[in-house]
Amino acid sequence: MSDKPSVLFVCVHNAGRSQMAAAWLTHLAGDRVEVRSAGSNPGAGVNPAAVEAMREVGIDISAEVPKMLTVDAVKESDVCITMGCGDTCPVFPGKRYLDWQLEDPAGQGVEAVRPIRDEIKMLVEGLIKEIAPS
Repeated sequence: MSDKPSVLFVCVHNAGRSQMAAAWLTHLAGDRVEVRSAGSNPGAGVNPAAVEAMREVGIDISAEVPKMLTVDAVKESDVCITMGCGDTCPVFPGKRYLDWQLEDPAGQGVEAVRPIRDEIKMLVEGLIKEIAPS
């Protein structure tokens, strides 16, 4: 395990909220934080509206692929953040667990995804101040 904090973002399909959160954390914290995302039932691909919403702010997530949530991903993370979808992570002592209540962008257009993207950015900025201040 590395000395830098590690964060795992989890949502059901790992296709929208968790992908946007991982991208924001990578973009804003750079290499100060190790970032993972996963889902309990990964989708076939990343939500096109999420891809477009992130592209609008200069972040390309088009090459990302939804990943299956594993016990190892949780074990290897310091902070596990579920994305308001009722997902449960395996619980291990010494881990920090957060649940960000966010609207699900599945099936919505980019207009509906923009406010979710912006809310995720604000949450990620707050997280960075806690775990990896510059």
